Amino acid sequence: MINYRLRRLFNAKSNRCFDVAVDHGFFNQPGFLQGIENMASVVETLVDAGPDAIQLTVGQAQYLQELPGRQKPSLVLRTDVANIYGKELPSTAFSLIIEETMLQAVRLDAACVCVNLFQIPGAPEVHAQCVENILKLKPQADDFGMPMMVEPLVFQPNADAGGYMVNGDVTQITHLVRQAVELGADIIKADPTDDVSLYHQVIEVAGDTPVLVRGGGKVSDREILERTGKLLEQGASGIVYGRNVIQHAAPNRIVRALMAMVHEDANVETALALI
Repeated sequence: MINYRLRRLFNAKSNRCFDVAVDHGFFNQPGFLQGIENMASVVETLVDAGPDAIQLTVGQAQYLQELPGRQKPSLVLRTDVANIYGKELPSTAFSLIIEETMLQAVRLDAACVCVNLFQIPGAPEVHAQCVENILKLKPQADDFGMPMMVEPLVFQPNADAGGYMVNGDVTQITHLVRQAVELGADIIKADPTDDVSLYHQVIEVAGDTPVLVRGGGKVSDREILERTGKLLEQGASGIVYGRNVIQHAAPNRIVRALMAMVHEDANVETALALI
């Protein structure tokens, strides 16, 4: 049954996926609401642009699922909330999963759930929580036929860059991705390596598990498109971008440009002309 839902995520011709993440408000972090203050309007804009999936929380999924029509993007449901994204780690850091996770996902007609696997300098207890969360979710996911997307994130020290800036070291990323696969991930959502030409190593350690690449912080159109093209050439099965879409001056146009690259192998110049 997991494959049934995976087919709702991945394009039949390209076998790739573009998931737009708009779950940032879940984390109670200053600055995370930029571009998504009005979620009903944001979701309507994204649905019109037509990505393969939109990543939302239990409290916001209604804005997607209540829209009429058969062709709207699939729902990827964020299942865990954490407090580790600030410049300083809190004295009590956590990553907690929602209750009755898979039942809520089924009720919301999700095609996939997403859960974090953090590796944070100075917070090994959060890594342990994440592993425990995944171990708990995996048998539930299999029982309900629900694909589980695991998001392995290797942080830089929070004091250096804040908890949303990741360590792009290929060794650390590949090791954490491999742990996510070993824990039973059906899909991997991972950061790009600092040297994008090494990303095939991440794909290799993931084996048969498809790897979608996170977008990270907001950059110029050309930079995000060039990076996307290189990552697809390295074997990525798609992308999960948030801020580079929702903070864009024309979110619908950047989505269409990225969709052309992901599904039609459009080059950078062709994609830029769509923006």
